[in-house]
Amino acid sequence: MRIRSPSLSELHAFVAVVETGGFTRAAQRLVVSQGAVSRAVLRLEEHLGMTLFERGPAGVQPSAAAQAYYERVQPAITALEDAVPAAARGRAALAPRPLRVCAIPSLNMRWLVPRLASFHAAHPGLQVVFKPYWKDDDFQREEVDCWIQTRPSANARWPRHVTARYLIGREIVPICHPSLAARIRTPADLLRQPLLFHSNYPDNWALWFKAQGVDTRGLALGAGFDLAAGLIEAVASGLGVAVVQVCLFERERAEGRVVVPLALPVSTGRGYYLVRPKARPETPALAAFADWLLAQPDD
Repeated sequence: MRIRSPSLSELHAFVAVVETGGFTRAAQRLVVSQGAVSRAVLRLEEHLGMTLFERGPAGVQPSAAAQAYYERVQPAITALEDAVPAAARGRAALAPRPLRVCAIPSLNMRWLVPRLASFHAAHPGLQVVFKPYWKDDDFQREEVDCWIQTRPSANARWPRHVTARYLIGREIVPICHPSLAARIRTPADLLRQPLLFHSNYPDNWALWFKAQGVDTRGLALGAGFDLAAGLIEAVASGLGVAVVQVCLFERERAEGRVVVPLALPVSTGRGYYLVRPKARPETPALAAFADWLLAQPDD
């Protein structure tokens, strides 16, 4: 038999818009983005070959044909929901959907993951699932609830469709192998060592030296690394010095493999932020995760 009925996601979106009177409220009910609801309704209109909603001063109103269609499909949607076994509904209530996080790998592995045990201890019923990181993410993926991302530059603005809260990592400090610490008494002493750098941020050394009043004309950099982990490991191996966010070398510092010879932090204006789309409601799980993140010490 050829199936002529639309998909359930389209019908759920349609019913939610009719009952709530708007796409935003429908998205909040369904716990999806407003864009997802709009696209589902558009697919349904194409499938049925008619316009379902009209916009007016009072908001979104279903057309006469849409109202008639709603009255026919709404009982079926309710019946499908009621058909879910009680045991399955109970499991869903006890095991809410995991919080889906996309985090920049450097901060994720070196700062966030080592702290997750405390989050799980505080919120034993909440599960965190990490989604693949995209360098040029547009923060619109349906399979991600929130992102932990670095600000591209000190003057960069976040897209208008997201809200971003600063977490950590705005400041950089110099680090070196413990055997070199005694030789570094002033910022200028660092110029006698190979200046290792992160290849995405080659200007960090110039920024730091300028803040210390050191002339950076003719500044010669050493080896570059495309990952913070490689840069920190190179310092711990005695290959040179680097300027890095404190949150990224906590383990090596605790193990005594790197030290901060000069406690002179300088802001890059970037740092790491918790980002989420404005159109999506902040769920209790996301609110708990955000509160926990913001409560973490910044050093």
